[in-house]
Amino acid sequence: MIQYRHMPQGYVCPFCLLVKGIEDEEDKLIQSKQQDIVYKDDYVTALIATLWWPNNKAHVIIVPNKHFENIFDLPIEYATRIHQLAQKISYALKECYKCDGISTRQHNEPGGSQDVWHYHLHVYPRYNDDDLYRTDGNLSSSKERVKYAGKLRTWFEINELNNDN
Repeated sequence: MIQYRHMPQGYVCPFCLLVKGIEDEEDKLIQSKQQDIVYKDDYVTALIATLWWPNNKAHVIIVPNKHFENIFDLPIEYATRIHQLAQKISYALKECYKCDGISTRQHNEPGGSQDVWHYHLHVYPRYNDDDLYRTDGNLSSSKERVKYAGKLRTWFEINELNNDN
């Protein structure tokens, strides 16, 4: 099978660091913090994104715990886990953020606007007339993210507990 790889030689993957529990005090290699993680299992990790859009704050990124550059590398068992979690995240966003809808986005290769060389799926809370695709994102602070992450972690704690019964 053809490989479509664009990751630069010597690339330090911020998502791999996050999954391993590594933080960057100066936010040069990785801006995400462990407190941003809302869900983690053996296959996938979900976290509050650092880049926020004005009307769609605190969207979630889902990453496989193992490094795969893009959709062309991603094994089906990881794709399945990612989309199962995307569905749960969607329910969590609807309940916790009271949003009107959900959008998912995923980018591959430079021509597809990929800028982190580790497969990831964005799950956005959407609101009527939110202009998501007409606005630019800005970096959030860890203090802003912690409130949203706490809400979603609590949702998972309650709903995962209820699923065990």
